[in-house]
Amino acid sequence: MSGAGPSLYPGEFPKWAVFKFPPDAAPPAIPPPVAEAPFTSFRNPFPIPEHIYNGALQPIVPLTIATVYATSISLLNAYNRKHGNKPWRISKTRAFHVFVILHNVFLAVYSAVTCWAMIRSLKHAIPHYTEPNAVVGTVDALCHIHGPRGLGDAVYFNADQQKWESKNPNVQLDPYGLPQSDDLGRVWNEGLAFWGWIFYLSKFYEVLDTVIIIMKGKRSSTLQTYHHAGAMLSMWSGIRYMSAPIWMFALVNSGIHAMMYTYYTVTALGFRVPQGIKRTLTTMQITQFIVGVTFAAAHLFVSYTVPVTVAYEVAEKVIPKLNTSSIASVASSVTSTAVPAATGAGLAFLKKWIYRAAGDEGLAENVFAANAAPSAHAHLGAEQHAQHPIQHATQTRTVYRTQYEHVPCIDTSGQAFAIYLNLIYLAPLTGLFMRFFVKSYLRSNKANAKNRTTQQNIAKSTRDAIHGVDREIESLGKSAENNIDQLVNGRGRPTSSNGKPKANGEQTEKRNGNGTLSPENKRFVDSLNTKVSQELERIGEGDEGSRERARKAAKEAVSEAEKKERSARRSFEDHSTLLGRPNAE
Repeated sequence: MSGAGPSLYPGEFPKWAVFKFPPDAAPPAIPPPVAEAPFTSFRNPFPIPEHIYNGALQPIVPLTIATVYATSISLLNAYNRKHGNKPWRISKTRAFHVFVILHNVFLAVYSAVTCWAMIRSLKHAIPHYTEPNAVVGTVDALCHIHGPRGLGDAVYFNADQQKWESKNPNVQLDPYGLPQSDDLGRVWNEGLAFWGWIFYLSKFYEVLDTVIIIMKGKRSSTLQTYHHAGAMLSMWSGIRYMSAPIWMFALVNSGIHAMMYTYYTVTALGFRVPQGIKRTLTTMQITQFIVGVTFAAAHLFVSYTVPVTVAYEVAEKVIPKLNTSSIASVASSVTSTAVPAATGAGLAFLKKWIYRAAGDEGLAENVFAANAAPSAHAHLGAEQHAQHPIQHATQTRTVYRTQYEHVPCIDTSGQAFAIYLNLIYLAPLTGLFMRFFVKSYLRSNKANAKNRTTQQNIAKSTRDAIHGVDREIESLGKSAENNIDQLVNGRGRPTSSNGKPKANGEQTEKRNGNGTLSPENKRFVDSLNTKVSQELERIGEGDEGSRERARKAAKEAVSEAEKKERSARRSFEDHSTLLGRPNAE
């Protein structure tokens, strides 16, 4: 497509070829450039061997770790529940407390460094707003992350030709047909290749958050398990297939983690942090999901044009220049035969005109106006002119013209796979949040239209939506944990999502309109009912007033127990973050 300048085309549906599943294995991820000396370049502080770099990106690695992690946490949650959620002995030691502090400090510092590395890479890749075609240039920088800086200079993988290439013929590949490792000005070589890969590995280390919670005898939320397992797969796909939007996952997630782990460090040191800070972090986390889903999906529906220099062959007719003797003989022949009467100045003018027509201005300017002696070549006459006429020759020359070609933001099925895998991971959380937010906001608006401002309603609706997401995921997670526990220990068939046995008639926890009694409270109620019965027997069946007072006392005790449990549950929800990591400190 040609035009007056580069253009942006949002909203175009991608080619169906990019939705191929499983995605093409080509191209493999390109390791980061080798630094001239270790720790001399922030974009690549030290070299990573290629076999280690690509080995860690084999799909079996994140799939195995995520599966083992999710299954292990389900079993450990069940173990803690059976033992009354008592802290493990190791969690009461000073060494454990020191480890928790160092763990949080390390992740806070590392996350901040990664966030800065991503900001730096973008700063070097995105054109300044004052540069020509800055908007399309920014889109190009964010869509194509290999090659040198500049609109149309990117190196991309041509899936049809199965090779790397560039729209700019002056951009060279390395001897192996890969993007040059010394090309700078695009996100991959500016830091994403190194820091993005390290950030992917950090997702495996972060499961220690869950281990800390388990050792404290507490339950690791299903949402936390879902988050950790999903983050492993999302980062893997983005780095493995070099999908452009992965830089945002690394930047935003690392930035929020830097603040979160700083918060955990402060609380682990015994300082009290205002509740508003935790709520702000939680709001930032859910905002990350919504923005991340939208931004990643947009890459599938964006294309633009880039300037391309195209060479054309142009054919031209030219009159060949004759050498001096030929021109002189032709001139003498013509002047002696065509105008034999011309002499002096007239003859000189005629010769000058013939030389100029032949294209030899130098000879033309050297013709003397004085009477010239008869030419030595005059005897050739008209016969030689007839044998050597002046011919019109045709020759070609190359001209260059700039035109604008259409390019998609996403080039390979692997890049598209990384995007929709992230959408699959984030969409349920985002959808649940939006559903609960709308319901809560509408309810708050109706109930508190006069007493609350819009900002207060939004804040309350956000908190309610977060708690709603947590409850929804928890109900599914507890059901899954029960199923895994029963299958592993061979205690019957799995239960359904509502807590009832599927076929064996097992009794479940008694439920009422106010919720479910925990085993501890149920034992308390049963004990109280036994004591009430004994008291009734002691005072005698005939005293109806005493029996009524005893029944009323029992009812109030049961009600108080249920009220305490509901209060404890609300307190837990109010102090939990969306990612379920309030206890990591």
